[in-house]
Amino acid sequence: MSAESHPTLPPVRLHSDAELARDALGAPLFARAVRLARWAGPGTRVGVGGELAAEQLPDAAAHLGLDAGDEDAPGHASQAWRVAVDTGLVDVTEPDAAGDGGAEGGAGAAGAGAGTREEPYGTAVPGEDLALVTGGTPGDVLDLWRAALETVLADAAVPDLEDLVDALDAGGEIDFDRLDWNPGREADVLDAVLANLYLLTVSGTGGADRPIPLPVLAASMVVPEGMTEPTDAVLEQVSDAMMRLDDQFRQLEPIGLVEFRPVDEELMAQADEDGPRGGREEDDDDVSRYGMVRLTPLGLYGIRARMLEAGVEAPAIGELADKGADALLDAVASYPEHAAQAEIEQWMAGRDLPAAVAELLAAARGDDEGGPLRRLRCQQALALAGPEAEPAVRSVLDEAELGGLARVWLAEHGVADVPPPAPAMVFWLTVDTIAAQLAADGETEELPLLIETLTAHHTGFFDQVWRVEHPSTVQVLEAMGRLHPDRRTAKEARKAAFKARSRRP
Repeated sequence: MSAESHPTLPPVRLHSDAELARDALGAPLFARAVRLARWAGPGTRVGVGGELAAEQLPDAAAHLGLDAGDEDAPGHASQAWRVAVDTGLVDVTEPDAAGDGGAEGGAGAAGAGAGTREEPYGTAVPGEDLALVTGGTPGDVLDLWRAALETVLADAAVPDLEDLVDALDAGGEIDFDRLDWNPGREADVLDAVLANLYLLTVSGTGGADRPIPLPVLAASMVVPEGMTEPTDAVLEQVSDAMMRLDDQFRQLEPIGLVEFRPVDEELMAQADEDGPRGGREEDDDDVSRYGMVRLTPLGLYGIRARMLEAGVEAPAIGELADKGADALLDAVASYPEHAAQAEIEQWMAGRDLPAAVAELLAAARGDDEGGPLRRLRCQQALALAGPEAEPAVRSVLDEAELGGLARVWLAEHGVADVPPPAPAMVFWLTVDTIAAQLAADGETEELPLLIETLTAHHTGFFDQVWRVEHPSTVQVLEAMGRLHPDRRTAKEARKAAFKARSRRP
């Protein structure tokens, strides 16, 4: 997965390792692999690549409880066996390493008569790692599951059977030039799809518990940025991408990575008849018919683990619980508000509250560019504190950077005898508050109302505020000039911004 595509991602809330391990053991494909590993024994025959001999597939499928009349049963058994081998749940001795095919093979060949010889075969036995399924830690189980996931992802990057058949040459060999298949490229594309699905999930666009429509995911991979009205050619590419994703997610669901509702086959048949737009935009309001996909909690864990290995910064909520307040405020400054709240709650849990508040206030100081947002997150953390935090909060009343914040907290908690702030502190706090909102969310629809509220009760506000010694004064006044709902006041803000710029060296 490319670290350049998503250098920093919003934090994800993960389930515990114990919960994830239970999910892994319950994933249908992984569970089948475990059952076949326990089934393997002296009579198990494998081919050159460690694959289960064709004549043994029916027995393997029966052991898994698959319907003997299901034409896909041998394929399911074969896939489960491959996962068992690739994860180390099964140890195989391939034919070449078995010498002349093993004792049974030699006997079979001798008994077949002159001129006939059985195909050489290898053997298989349960691997050492099989014991980790029941005797290992949750982390051991998750390591096995991640190895299984890599096998499934590699399979999902292979073209479907129809494309492979179309690419056969006259000699029955696959013409890779005609197939236009580059294994590395296909794996990178699938990685990018999963990275986008992860991003859509953790950013709140879909929500961790809400499935994402397949067209949305396909469009995120195909439609050029800034294109508001896709052309027919682009829509056709989206449709092709959807069908490729439909095939891949069908393969990824049994390993527990996703929950997937496939594309309605009847709908796609209609789309083939009507062209790239499908001809049914008004009739088909149910977007779920186009396919829906959701990363499971296990899937979120798995994709994040792969991202971390690729060098992508993919934080998880709770990682900062044992860090200092400075690391906490620096990190949550860039988090969405709900994620910052969750991280702060975990950080404060179990700490001595007065000491934690004092540490937070110390970390919130600073006249650097990130200071306003640190103080905003500090204020968010202080909202969780009760009366026992009052001494620590009172101790910063006289500080220019924290005195306004402290007064807000004390007033909200009904504390008496709080000295009124000096006018300079009021102006400084106003600039700091707006600077924090700009840094957190940009110029939102709510910001003009905040600006109007903060400036409405101060006569001559703009005659004074441009003198505030705050690193964001100019930026805040320029934003006020753009956003203040009153045109006359907005003009005053622009004049004040000019004065503030003029006094800068």
